[in-house]
Amino acid sequence: MIRRRFLLVGVLLALFALGWWAGRGGASGDLYANIDLFVEVLHKVEQSYVEPVEPRQLVEGALRGMLRDLDPHSQYLDARAYENLQATTQGSFGGIGVVVSIRDHHPTVISPIEGSPAWNLGIRPGDVITRIDGAASASLTVEEVASRLRGPEGTHVQITVEREGEEAPREYSIEREVIVTKSVPYAFMLENHVGYLRLANFSENSGAEVKAAMERLRASGATRVLLDLRSNPGGLLDQAVDVVEQLVRSGTLVVQTRGRARGQTNRYYSAEQRPQLDWPVVVLVDGGSASAAEIVAGALQDLDRALIVGETSFGKGTVQSLYPLKGRSVALKLTTAKYYTPSGRSIHSEARNARLLQADDEEDDEALDDEEPAAPAAPADTARPAFRTAAGRTVYGGGGIAPDLIARPDSLPPLTRRVESRGLTFKFANRWVKAHPGWKVDSRIDDAVRRDLVSFLQAEKVAFTADELAAERPVLEGAIRRELARRVGGDGAAARVALQTDPVVERALDVLSRTRTPREVFAAAAAPVPGRLAEHPAPSR
Repeated sequence: MIRRRFLLVGVLLALFALGWWAGRGGASGDLYANIDLFVEVLHKVEQSYVEPVEPRQLVEGALRGMLRDLDPHSQYLDARAYENLQATTQGSFGGIGVVVSIRDHHPTVISPIEGSPAWNLGIRPGDVITRIDGAASASLTVEEVASRLRGPEGTHVQITVEREGEEAPREYSIEREVIVTKSVPYAFMLENHVGYLRLANFSENSGAEVKAAMERLRASGATRVLLDLRSNPGGLLDQAVDVVEQLVRSGTLVVQTRGRARGQTNRYYSAEQRPQLDWPVVVLVDGGSASAAEIVAGALQDLDRALIVGETSFGKGTVQSLYPLKGRSVALKLTTAKYYTPSGRSIHSEARNARLLQADDEEDDEALDDEEPAAPAAPADTARPAFRTAAGRTVYGGGGIAPDLIARPDSLPPLTRRVESRGLTFKFANRWVKAHPGWKVDSRIDDAVRRDLVSFLQAEKVAFTADELAAERPVLEGAIRRELARRVGGDGAAARVALQTDPVVERALDVLSRTRTPREVFAAAAAPVPGRLAEHPAPSR
């Protein structure tokens, strides 16, 4: 064993020496002058640390530490992380086709993907996966569950499922298939000829999916569109360009990137020959809208093609390049450029990304699961560089995309928050539909449902008063309706129900209902809303 360790250290030393001789001509002297320090520390740790440590583990740890000190988005990707990234950006992977969350320390099916092996075998929302390939699944993370359920097409995975109302568990042997995930999980018509389009991420087919969804909406009578980018973490830059070009003239500058290395400075123009130019457009963003989502929102804002509604976006204005490492199943994801909107502004928030980096280094293990860290305040407009849109409106760089019209979601009242944080609306919906198989998406919440809900909450030991229940009934019943709709109609049905009581969507629909041409959205946003106090346009406009 000792001999093997010395051999590995010797190999590492040889590799670093070779790297030094091969690279010193093209790199700074300071960089390679410190390689011997790294090798010396590596050798001391491997030789003298209290417990044996594999040299590969030491090197990979050093790589992660080095990249973490650069920025939060540069990463060394081991084989599993690299595979997961590829699955995310390619929009497909080998698996059984379920969306899973952790409920009561067990992986629980939120929804099976339509047409997937899990769907075809009858896996249902609410099914609890207790074993995977014979091993208990309790206390696994979502990532660990996904890793065990995924695998090459044609291979099998054995799962044990417990279902509400059934005493005996069910055993499934499921053959994995290629599962294709969607960037546009649903798109449907709302009131006043408004087409609603949810864009959840940017993978290889996002532009094509948006184009197809807009064509379906047009065929259904849409004359306006509401593009929802809330909580969209981003993805591929070229797909952001493909989305924007559906709404702007061919040849329009969409985004530009500027980097230090050759090939990282580029300008991206729209190329769609038949864009949709006549629709008024509203885009929804929030603090979870980042990266490629901000490219879309920023371009449409700079070009005065859409009204941006919601809250200031995250402020990730950097581009990452992926470098697979030769002869290995690992890769380097490195920040290589910043992107700039058509007006020339960078929306990158240095303060927010620095805070993200600090949070990554200083995790608070005692933080409550249902508490989210407060987002840092956006810098004041006076401290940010000003730019002009195509029509001369003032916009600001350096702090995310500030909305043209501020609109915020309602916060959950205390009882509903306690119920939702424990996943009890989802659990109740599964029980109710199991006992009432004729339930439909448009069924009403009547007294029978209310009585059963009260009994359910009491059985789950949720503390509440009669007054609290009465005061929160509309909000709580809305959450129940959403989960009942999900149970019988899928995620799209749940979204339809949720949007009915979404104040941000309500404000966007009010604007769109009073517009017939794209430019009218800006005047409609500034006009007061009859019958109630309107949110005001962002003061920076």
